[in-house]
Amino acid sequence: MSWSKLKQQLESFLSPALVGRVEYRSTSYRYLPDKAGLCYIAVDKKNVFNMADITTLIRWYQTELEIKNDPNIQIPISDEEIEALRKETEGKVPEDRIKVMFRGRKISEYAKELLSAQSSLSKSNFTVAANQFLSTSIEESLESSDILLNILALVDRRVGRKRILNLSEKMKLKHPIVQYFYELRRSTL
Repeated sequence: MSWSKLKQQLESFLSPALVGRVEYRSTSYRYLPDKAGLCYIAVDKKNVFNMADITTLIRWYQTELEIKNDPNIQIPISDEEIEALRKETEGKVPEDRIKVMFRGRKISEYAKELLSAQSSLSKSNFTVAANQFLSTSIEESLESSDILLNILALVDRRVGRKRILNLSEKMKLKHPIVQYFYELRRSTL
């Protein structure tokens, strides 16, 4: 599918409050066939979703350590998860240390997911993900670990007010760019 047709289809699914504010843009290099172009999402004429751009407002992580040391990341830990770790350690570890251990494990998993999701973004992946979004259900896109599918689903008109409000806990575990688009959508409700 050509870029213009894909863009038209994606923009037809935008929430009415975001029409004109959110734009899908693409650049390509006509005389450099081996150099990939870039796709990005602009909000209010500002480029907010382009991993290669250093002027973006959203933080892109380079290492797992950056994610672990980011104070803005909140990892919710349930009582069931702590109980499972307590059984695994057979009660030999102090209670406060169990929480630290579990948070460390969970944030490592989270960091690996974030870095793998970030590394899969390029123009070809944008078009593949956009075509996948257009052919799958909105629930699958919201539950996906793919950053782009999450963003496309959050700005979609088929996601209503109630569903947006119910996603607040899940969004805490998503990449900062997904959280940005979630807050953008919540601000239009």
